Amino acid sequence: MSDESLFREVDEEVRQEQYKKLWARYGNLVIGVCLAVILGVGGYQGWNYWQTKQAEAAGDSFFTAAELAAAGKQAEAQAQFESVSHPGFRGLAQLREASLLASSGKPTEAVAIFDAVAADNTADATLRDLARIRAAAALADTASFADIESRLKAFDAEGNPWRHVAREIMASVQWRLKDYPAASKLVERILADTETPPTLRQRTQVMSELLKPLVPQQ
Repeated sequence: MSDESLFREVDEEVRQEQYKKLWARYGNLVIGVCLAVILGVGGYQGWNYWQTKQAEAAGDSFFTAAELAAAGKQAEAQAQFESVSHPGFRGLAQLREASLLASSGKPTEAVAIFDAVAADNTADATLRDLARIRAAAALADTASFADIESRLKAFDAEGNPWRHVAREIMASVQWRLKDYPAASKLVERILADTETPPTLRQRTQVMSELLKPLVPQQ
């Protein structure tokens, strides 16, 4: 055996001895880290699967409730909407439930749910805004203008996507309260806004024609 071969074998034995010492000292730690990684990945995948199944179940419940509502089975639909608790569908289910109550002549119960959604900081911002609008609409036949205005004033600003419907609701309340000059001013603002949706513009044009004989000409 040459000297070079002897040195190579000795060097290999020394390295193996060092590896044995390192494994004896840190082997359990390495195994623990590997197990933690495996369990962590498995747990994450399991959590994702559970979340997906929960969302699917909530979606099924929501659409089942919507079908019941469309079929005129309001009591069953309401109960089904109430059962939806998943964050991704809860806000939508509450809005639909409140809408059912409002259409059933129960504005007080409907507004309570709309207000709850509007006050929920975890809900989507668009849903919260929609809840405020729907609450005001549900109260339009009974509330004072001050109450309606306090709910909608923040939307009555250029560039706000809800400004058109907010102005329409406020104008309808002023009409109900026979404050025709104030209603006419809001109607004029709606018609002057180039971004007013066509259907809303048509309704406002009808109101404008009805207001003309009721508003003193200056």
